[in-house]
Amino acid sequence: MAVRPYWKGYLKLSLVNCAVQMMPATSDSEKVKFHTLNRATNNRVVSQYVDSVTGKVVKEENEVKGYERGENDYVMLEDEELDNVALDSTRTIDISTFTKRDTIEWIWLDTPYYLSPNEKVAQEAFSVIRDAMASQEMVGISRLVIARRERAVMLEPRGKGIVLWTLRYGDEVRDEDSYFDAIGDEKPDSELLPLIQKLIKKQTKPWDAKMVVDPVQGRLLDIIKAKKKTQKKPAKSKKAPPPSSPTSSNVINIMDALKKSVARETRNKK
Repeated sequence: MAVRPYWKGYLKLSLVNCAVQMMPATSDSEKVKFHTLNRATNNRVVSQYVDSVTGKVVKEENEVKGYERGENDYVMLEDEELDNVALDSTRTIDISTFTKRDTIEWIWLDTPYYLSPNEKVAQEAFSVIRDAMASQEMVGISRLVIARRERAVMLEPRGKGIVLWTLRYGDEVRDEDSYFDAIGDEKPDSELLPLIQKLIKKQTKPWDAKMVVDPVQGRLLDIIKAKKKTQKKPAKSKKAPPPSSPTSSNVINIMDALKKSVARETRNKK
């Protein structure tokens, strides 16, 4: 089944621009997902915001974002105010800066997306931007609004397309030195090192996606499959037929009417 684009807009570099679409590069749609149910009724439960003091459910129109500046003291921000601080254009990836790919460390990379031309006429402009970056081993830096949040993004040429990475902000990245400085400077035993190297060589294999299969996923599916066999499907409640009207007589489902007639005749014969 074809995946619908997550985002559509334009890729722009100076006067060159083209229509593009963006797809998530990863997916969790195949993961086992659960709903929370009411054990007594077998119905799904819904989440609601509840006032922490009164215990009453908060109506949607009364929900508002608040920034805590002290104990029980908040600055409230309306949706319009939050929208006003976003980018002027949420539909254009305007590449403003280029930098060498190998200068951006792995820890800054957050979520990957696949970027591709959205129209046939856009392919030439798209390929020019992509190939120009690839030839100089450069990546583009831009900004984009995703899910109402402005993100810094990196555009990296890859094959025929471009991988767009959302980037973490500076206050989200912790300095590795504060964690690694406590590690001593001792050198490994000269006799142990070759043994470990030999072990690594022996256990080296080409990369395969099967190396990262989720074992819990398989076990959950086995449990669900076993429970399906032992649990009967709940009978569907019969809905009362809608009241007929003179104007609806021409849209009677003939097949349903015939089935009901046959069933009634069978009961009468018995």
